Amino acid sequence: MQGAGAAPRLATRATCENRARAVSVRLPHLRLGGIYFAYFVFVGAFSPYFSLYLQSIGQAAWQIGLLLSLMQLMRIVAPNLWASLADRHGWRARLLRATLAAAIAAYCGVFATTDFAGLFVVLAAFAFFSSATMPLVEAITLARLRERFEGYGPIRLWGSVGFIAAVLGVGWMLDRIPIANLLWLLLAPLAATLALAAPLRDAPGPHRAAAERFLSHALRPEVVALLGANLLMNVAHGPLYAFYSIYLDGAGYSKTLIGALWSLGVVAEIAVFLAAPWWMRRFGAHHVLLACFALAVVRFALIGWGVGSLGLLVVAQLAHAATFGACHMASVALMNRWFGGARQVRGQALYMSIAFGVGGFLGTAVSGLAWDAIGPAWTFTAASGAAAAGLILLAARAKLLKQVSAAAADAAAS
Repeated sequence: MQGAGAAPRLATRATCENRARAVSVRLPHLRLGGIYFAYFVFVGAFSPYFSLYLQSIGQAAWQIGLLLSLMQLMRIVAPNLWASLADRHGWRARLLRATLAAAIAAYCGVFATTDFAGLFVVLAAFAFFSSATMPLVEAITLARLRERFEGYGPIRLWGSVGFIAAVLGVGWMLDRIPIANLLWLLLAPLAATLALAAPLRDAPGPHRAAAERFLSHALRPEVVALLGANLLMNVAHGPLYAFYSIYLDGAGYSKTLIGALWSLGVVAEIAVFLAAPWWMRRFGAHHVLLACFALAVVRFALIGWGVGSLGLLVVAQLAHAATFGACHMASVALMNRWFGGARQVRGQALYMSIAFGVGGFLGTAVSGLAWDAIGPAWTFTAASGAAAAGLILLAARAKLLKQVSAAAADAAAS
């Protein structure tokens, strides 16, 4: 009788343990989704509307371009500093909390100054600390997923949902309240991100970053090609992130409609994230990237010359699914294959710093200079040319990318 009763008890205990493990997996995934959501609420309020705030306090176009480019400029060096600390000491969660707290403290300086020099210092400090957020969050998420990268999309899409909520909600509010209130609307999601990150803990275990070569790995031709192409893609996005709202506002579109157009692109991006488990298995990353760059060439030309047509703007925004969503996922997947173990955070930081740091800085700064010099339409045409250069670079290295990606995938599977 005792033996007969032991089997059900063991089965019940195993079931409870399995359920407990499932809950322990779901809870971090939900929390990570919440972190993406909260942080991208900030991004969704900052990217489309902070340029309008700067314009409202009398900053010139070149000053707006330079101030916004600080966000990308700090991404060139700072993420690699934070990533080196994270990989060397295993400080992922604790470093995320520390840098978020410092970023919030720096951001509060925007309430104290409206002059160019003061804003320059404040935004530079904020960008220095906030540049750690995405590489650390991405590395924590990828570590949780291990080899199940297809699970990245369902977690990352909450960032897109947060972005949509912000661009629609903040655009609607700014049609009804003074633009100065934007500063408070930006502070709340930063605080929420820190609160959600507070319970995260670093996984125990040895960290071998000092023993693993990184620079020689980063200089491999396939890595250089991927990073160079992503740099050019973010150069192309420079005028979009810095001046798209100003461009549409000058063309007579309401802030509510501007927010709707921003959110439309992110809705398309969410569709890409949801479908990621299907398309990532069906298509090679190199094929996805080639298609993304080809669509980027068309997208930025449409924005430049089709601003008078809402239909063309809608088509251009739907292409955001490719020029950011699919491009970002394919690039992150490749970097995760190529930079594993104790190089993981530095691999993601390298991608962020080159693509979004160098590329974003050049795109924003140059578009600020070109905006008045050659006009909005030709500035977006130049962005289309940058995407075309990235397409040519990828096409030239397509065979190598295919071979290396297939070898990395086979190694991971075994």
